[in-house]
Amino acid sequence: MRHQKTGRKFGRNPAQRKALLRQLAISMILHERITTTEAKAKEMRGVVEKLVTIAREDSDFHRRLVLSRIDHPLAVAKLFNEIAPRYVSTPGGYTRISKLGPRRGDAAPMALIEFVV
Repeated sequence: MRHQKTGRKFGRNPAQRKALLRQLAISMILHERITTTEAKAKEMRGVVEKLVTIAREDSDFHRRLVLSRIDHPLAVAKLFNEIAPRYVSTPGGYTRISKLGPRRGDAAPMALIEFVV
């Protein structure tokens, strides 16, 4: 039984799952909206929102902390310089997920995840 076991596995081992979420978060930060499956969007939302919450306060410590989690200097710079300042007074809920319908090849439910303006 999987009682109280949160999080989706996506049929991957933990290292692959962590890499998947890291790359989705980097794409989300760089492009500010991405199209992916509903399950990946819902799982990635927590990762991205925690990064934005950390980045709302700009300091060397917070930059190193975010860099240790996503390891992409351009994404970190954009997060601290453009994205996080928008949400300094917002206590949470930085992203929006919109359902798009089934994917053509395998009918997987697709979603658009974007930053709320």
